[in-house]
Amino acid sequence: MATHVLAIDQGTTSTRAIVFDEAAKPIAFSQQELTQSYPQPGWVEHDPEEIWLTSIATAREAMAKAGIEARDVAALGITNQRETALVWDRSTGKPIHPAIVWQDRRTAGICQELKAQGAEPKVTALSGLLVDPYFSATKAAWILDHVPGARDRARAGELAFGTVDSFLLWRLTGGKVHATEATNACRTLLFDLDNGCWSEELRRLFDVPESILPEVHDCAHDFGWSEPELLGGAIRIAGIAGDQQAATIGQACFEPGMVKATYGTGCFALLNIGLEPIRSTNRLLTTVAYQIAGRRTYALEGSIFVAGAVVQWLRDRLGIIATAAESGVLAATADPDQDVYIVPAFTGLGAPHWDPDCRAAVFGLTLGSGRNELARAALEAVSYQTNDLLAAMRADWQGASELLRADGGLSASDWAMQRLADIVGLPVDRPQVIETTALGAAYLAGLQAGVYPAPQEFAKRWAAERRFEPAMDDSVRARKLAGWRDAVGRTLSK
Repeated sequence: MATHVLAIDQGTTSTRAIVFDEAAKPIAFSQQELTQSYPQPGWVEHDPEEIWLTSIATAREAMAKAGIEARDVAALGITNQRETALVWDRSTGKPIHPAIVWQDRRTAGICQELKAQGAEPKVTALSGLLVDPYFSATKAAWILDHVPGARDRARAGELAFGTVDSFLLWRLTGGKVHATEATNACRTLLFDLDNGCWSEELRRLFDVPESILPEVHDCAHDFGWSEPELLGGAIRIAGIAGDQQAATIGQACFEPGMVKATYGTGCFALLNIGLEPIRSTNRLLTTVAYQIAGRRTYALEGSIFVAGAVVQWLRDRLGIIATAAESGVLAATADPDQDVYIVPAFTGLGAPHWDPDCRAAVFGLTLGSGRNELARAALEAVSYQTNDLLAAMRADWQGASELLRADGGLSASDWAMQRLADIVGLPVDRPQVIETTALGAAYLAGLQAGVYPAPQEFAKRWAAERRFEPAMDDSVRARKLAGWRDAVGRTLSK
C-alpha cells in the first residue's frame, strides 16, 4: 500500500514541495523562488503560469529526491497563499489577468467607499472579516471590471474565479474540478461563516457573479485525481488548506486556547476558539481554523503583512545583508543603547490597525546607526507586531495559552525567536518539523487517505525542537514597547 504523502506549499515568495513518510516525517524537499511584480505603487502581482510551473517542477523534484513514483504516493495535499485572486478561462484554463496578490492595495478606494456607506458591520457579521483590500472579493471584481468583456463572459459561465488552491486543483485535474475548501473560502469576503456557504448578500455587495465561484468542501476531502502525465501517474488529491490554517494543523493546535504564529513573508497568529465563531471587538479576524468531517473549528486571527519580507527588503533593496540568516548575526551585535524602530508598513498595516494607506517608516536613527541596528530593528518589528496581536487576542477571548508555537522561515533564527520570547513575555516553542504549513496539508491528505491518524493521535506526535524562555528585564521590555507604540502612532495615516 502507498504510504507516502506529497504536499505542495505554494507561498508568496516561493513554491515548495515536500514528501512525507508514513510517520509524517519529511524525507525530500524542493523549492523554487517566485517572481514578485510591482507594476504600480501598492500593487503586487504574480504570474499564474509561474505559480503552476513551479508547483509541478518542485513536486516532480521532491518525488525524485525521495526515490518514489506516483504509485507510491497515497495522497497529495495543497496549501497556498490564501487571499491571492485569479480569474481564468474555463475552456483553456488560461488566466485573463495576472494573479493579484494578497498584499496588493489597488482596491483600497473601493473598500473606503463601502466603509463610508456603512457596509462593514454587516460584512463582519456575515464573514467575520473587515472590509479591506487584503481579501479576495474586491480583487476578483477589479479583474472583471478592468479586463475588457470579462463581466459579460463571467455571466455567460465562461470564467472561473479562485484562490491559488482552486487554480492548482483545476490545472492538476485537467479542468475537471472547480473547488476549494472552507479555510480558503472564508478569506474571500464572500463566505457565510456561520452557515459554511457562499453568501448571496456578500456576493451582491462585492459584485461577484455566482457563476465564477468554486464549490466549497471540507479540508480533508477527495477533490479529484491529478492528470497522469503531470506527475508520472494519477495521484489522489485529498487535502487542501490555506497556508495559515495548514500551519495551525501542522502545529497540532487542535485544542481551544492554543496559539501559533507563522513567520513567512508576513506573520499570522491564530488562536483556536473552538466550535463557536465569536466576533472580535479588537480588530482581529474570525476565521475557519479547519473543517474536518463537516465540523468547523474556528479561530481568531491577527494578520501582519510584512514579517520576513522586511529582511528580504534589507537584502534585495538596500543590499546591507547577503543572506536572510545574516540578519540575526548583525542584530546580535547591534548597539543596545540605540533604539531604532522599523514600522514595516510597506503595503499598509494589518491587525489590529487595518490602515491600508500608511507606509513604512524608520525612527530613531543617529549618525552611529548602521547595518546592525537596522537588522535588529527589522527582526524586532516582527516581535512588536506579534505582541500587538496577542494583546488583542487576550482582550477578545479569555483562556488563550501562555505559550506560543512559532514556525515558518524566520523561526529558524535563534536570535529572532529569543527576542520574540522577550518581547511577548511568553515561552516560544519551535517545532522539530519547521515546515508546518506543508505538514498540515500533508496531514489532511493523509488523514483522508487513511495514512495518518485522527487529530488527537496526530497531536501526540508533535514535539518541540527548542523552547525559548523570556529573559529580558521588564523595564527594558516596557521601554522598547513604548517606543514601538510611539513609532506606530507616527506612521498611521489617520
